[in-house]
Amino acid sequence: MSKFTNCLVGAALLFSAGLAGAGENHALAAMTHADAAIEHGAMGHAKVLVDHAKEALKHALAGKNNAHLAEAATHLQAAIEHGNMGHADVATSHAREAYVHIKAATRE
Repeated sequence: MSKFTNCLVGAALLFSAGLAGAGENHALAAMTHADAAIEHGAMGHAKVLVDHAKEALKHALAGKNNAHLAEAATHLQAAIEHGNMGHADVATSHAREAYVHIKAATRE
């Protein structure tokens, strides 16, 4: 994901603040942080991946209760665990899986 994508998602988040419920806003914020985790993980920045995965996890847990966000939370926890061990590649894989589930949650 690119910085441009991050900007678009961030703009969508700000725009949707007045239009959508809190659960959707949390899902969009989680998606933004998961995207940043993926980008940094791909560059081998395990610590920065962990920082973004933690933020994504907070938003995933605060969002509306559904199976996709629950699965995303599981992958984000795994991304944090592996990132803390310096396993950027494995952590990135989990962050990617979380992103897929978060994105699915925004469609519900």
